[in-house]
Amino acid sequence: MQRTTRDYLRHISTAEASVTAMSFPAAAYQSGVGDAVDQTAVFHRSWQLVAHLSQLQRTGDHVVHEVAGQPVIVVNTGEGIRAFHNVCRHRAGPLAFENGHAKTLMCKYHGWNYHLNGQLKSAPEMHTTAGFDVCDHRLPEVRLDSWQGLVFIALQADVPPISELFTGIEDRIQPIELSNMTFQRRDEFIINCNWKVYVENYLEGYHLPHVHPGLNQLLDYKSYQTELSQWHSYQFSPLDQGGDFYGEGQAHYYFIYPNTMLNILPNRLQTNQVLPMKNNQTRVIFDYFYPEFDGREDFIKQDLAFSDEVQDEDIMICEAVQKGLDSGSYHQGQLCYKREQAVWHFQELVRTAYRQLLNSK
Repeated sequence: MQRTTRDYLRHISTAEASVTAMSFPAAAYQSGVGDAVDQTAVFHRSWQLVAHLSQLQRTGDHVVHEVAGQPVIVVNTGEGIRAFHNVCRHRAGPLAFENGHAKTLMCKYHGWNYHLNGQLKSAPEMHTTAGFDVCDHRLPEVRLDSWQGLVFIALQADVPPISELFTGIEDRIQPIELSNMTFQRRDEFIINCNWKVYVENYLEGYHLPHVHPGLNQLLDYKSYQTELSQWHSYQFSPLDQGGDFYGEGQAHYYFIYPNTMLNILPNRLQTNQVLPMKNNQTRVIFDYFYPEFDGREDFIKQDLAFSDEVQDEDIMICEAVQKGLDSGSYHQGQLCYKREQAVWHFQELVRTAYRQLLNSK
């Protein structure tokens, strides 16, 4: 490990935090050595959302994704859902560029063709190569598991059982069944801020009255609460009964470490996945899921419009915060524990991941 990386890990993981609830120092949000650290310490060692089972109903349905620089393809093999590296064993070509359906997985570079279970089926003209045998080649498999219809992969083995990430959530959101919902739409945003800035903005309702006037009217801010679990945090509020199209019920906002959000309202699931990019940019993926019910189409139109409004406001404030972090005039601030305890909880999990990486070298 380079000394600059070791110094970064020590600086962030040991910065004063627990006694006075101090935030990360500004260096944690600046592009550079921390980019590789986050990929190795956090994203390679965590569960990452890749799909919903409604997208993988038929044999041959597949979903492509990229997690921490690793291209992945998730496939309904006819004998279960499996995940593979989306990288041909020949010369690293992709097996698919986008979600779709196919009888086999054929490399888009030279046409090597794989069965849905990852075993090579055929390779054009390779019979002319001495010693070549299709049986010697198969796609490397990636660890996969699911919860309530949501499909996750893990790039390394040292991750907790997926059931630990979601402890208590299924009971809390009843009678809502996320597995009964179907995929409707995906939106993607590229935002000019460090991924941790976007995550931490999600993790507190402290900014609602000042940044989200529409959302603040929907939620009862005085009743807005946060609860912490080992691997997730939960923000919730009764819906303010003002005739809003969401109707009666409760708004559930779950953050699953390190970068997945589940925004659950009556008749709607919205998942957000926050992925770091180079040069302090962040890719945020919004996927929308709905059950079947009367008035569904009108509801979806209103939900999407309202979500776009909230996202525009979040982008504005996150990019402004990043400018402040880069300004040189800010080092570290004290958190409001009543409203920002989930921020503190997230930062402690990241600090722990940094310490584990530091101690492994």
